[in-house]
Amino acid sequence: MLSFLYKLARQFEHRHGYRPNVLHLNHCHFKRLQQDLAAIHDLDGMNQFLGMEIVVSVEFAQPHLAWTPVDWQNAVAV
Repeated sequence: MLSFLYKLARQFEHRHGYRPNVLHLNHCHFKRLQQDLAAIHDLDGMNQFLGMEIVVSVEFAQPHLAWTPVDWQNAVAV
């Protein structure tokens, strides 16, 4: 999952000229990301490691990156 997200982030940055700061995932992809980042035990640590906020929702079929001017403090789960 990490290599896939890295590839998405590089594509996003190349396309837009700036880095994404939001990662949209569904619950299944979030669990895979947690497995990849098993050494990080909390969501804040995951956010810091990735350099972006994590939004988890059943509405996201595939991981998606975005940028928002909102400086969130916590990830959102729907």
